[in-house]
Amino acid sequence: MDRIQPTLRPSPPLCGWQRWQQLTFLHWPAPVDAIRQLVPNELELDLHDGTAYVGLVPFRMEGVVPFRWWPKSLAFRFLETNVRTYVHARGRPGVYFFSLDAASRLAVLAARWMWSLPYYYAHMQFQAEGDVLTYRCQRGAVTSTVRCRPGEPLGPVAPDSLEFFLLERYLLFVKRRGELLSGQVHHVPYPAHAAELLEADGNLISAAGLPCEGPPPLVHYSPGVEVEIFPLRRLAAG
Repeated sequence: MDRIQPTLRPSPPLCGWQRWQQLTFLHWPAPVDAIRQLVPNELELDLHDGTAYVGLVPFRMEGVVPFRWWPKSLAFRFLETNVRTYVHARGRPGVYFFSLDAASRLAVLAARWMWSLPYYYAHMQFQAEGDVLTYRCQRGAVTSTVRCRPGEPLGPVAPDSLEFFLLERYLLFVKRRGELLSGQVHHVPYPAHAAELLEADGNLISAAGLPCEGPPPLVHYSPGVEVEIFPLRRLAAG
């Protein structure tokens, strides 16, 4: 599988820009059978050394320009938390989202309409106190809290490393009216850091229908990247 090709900037016209900032990546190994039941049959699970992973990623969205014609002076911001796993389609590795919570009703409506993604409106808070970051999310009766302390930079991650497998994902897959589509983003490689976990729960993962026990064994942090967004496309044969 070519894991480098999706990192290259694609040729189709841009449809928007975003800044993803202060991202924390929490990952748990998960039973393959449990994930398989929730992922469309057209997608293959992407495993690392035979292990499937589910991720919880809270972060800040800044400078969101949803359309090329949208004035950058009207760019908006919101907090987001996504629950995801890793898949591939026809040799193309990417992400499949179980849920995406956003503290913006406009973002939820736009993403559901434009991208057919499972966005939900949630009350969210972010605090940076000294070197400790706290993310809180409440969607109805489901609450989630993550507290961490970013650590030292990891430096460039090798393409065959677990860090690259979990962090460097540039394709997403969705089904729209029975058809499998892919969307692509482009950004420089994440400036990845180690992170010390102070508090976390898997409530949003459990809400997606997946088992989640104990704290995540894998925690990473990135201060953020500038992101170009490209439109959904039908998957080419092959």
